[in-house]
Amino acid sequence: MQIEENRSAIYQEIISNPVQLTNLLSEAQKNEEAKKMLMKAHMEQMESGNMKMMMEKNPEMKEKMQSHMQKMMEKNPEMMENMQSKMLAKMMESEKGRKMLMDEIHNNKTMKKEMKEKMMQMMNENPEMMEDMMQKMMEKNPEMKKKMQEKMKNEGK
Repeated sequence: MQIEENRSAIYQEIISNPVQLTNLLSEAQKNEEAKKMLMKAHMEQMESGNMKMMMEKNPEMKEKMQSHMQKMMEKNPEMMENMQSKMLAKMMESEKGRKMLMDEIHNNKTMKKEMKEKMMQMMNENPEMMEDMMQKMMEKNPEMKKKMQEKMKNEGK
């Protein structure tokens, strides 16, 4: 393992053989530190968009992943919360994401309540973000600006 070429050859041998790769991964799952590294690499992979392309090419893998993620979330509520806030933050970054989020919230009553609470919490914790977000939304959507101004007038009475 000392020489780079040998190490590289060993890695190639392992990844080209599904049985060996499976064995390596199951060994890694037994080691807490290795599990953390795998999870970190996995999350980076998902965030990079490479995972999305792979999923589109392989629908069976996509189903397995979703099912696996669902099970993990159920077992680990802390992880679920972490994922939800990451997804929320990611969606808030893009205009398309914000619109999708708003549409989804409006169509789903329970989500509407939960998201409303979560958004209120986020806004309370970070008033600058709220100001910034409102400003961007107003600039991009004059109709919404009008509605908000009407609502403000009516609440003021």
